Amino acid sequence: MKLKVNNQIINLEKANTPIKRLIGFMFQRNINKALVFKTKSIHTFLMKENIDVIITNKDNITIDFKKNLEKNKIVFNKKAYYIYELPSNFIENLKKGDKLELIN
Repeated sequence: MKLKVNNQIINLEKANTPIKRLIGFMFQRNINKALVFKTKSIHTFLMKENIDVIITNKDNITIDFKKNLEKNKIVFNKKAYYIYELPSNFIENLKKGDKLELIN
C-alpha cells in the first residue's frame, strides 16, 4: 500500500499488530516508509531520528500535523482516528483539511 500526500508518494505499512504498534520506528535509522496507527496518540521514545506526523479523522482528512518531531515526545489528539508517522521533512505544504489518499 502507498500513501499520497500532496503529490508525494511513499510506501505505507499498517501498524496493526501489538508488536508493530509498540515498536513503530523505534531504534530505526534512515526511515524510508510511512506507518499508520489507528489511535489517538503516539510517542517518540527510543527513536533514533525525528519524524513527521499527520493526524487525521476517519475519512483521512488532516486535523493536525507535526513536522520534524523530536524524540522523547508524546502526541495526543482526542479527535484523531489515524496517526501517520513519516520520515522527517517529508510533508510540505500540508494544511489542515487536506485529504490523504491511499493507493493499493
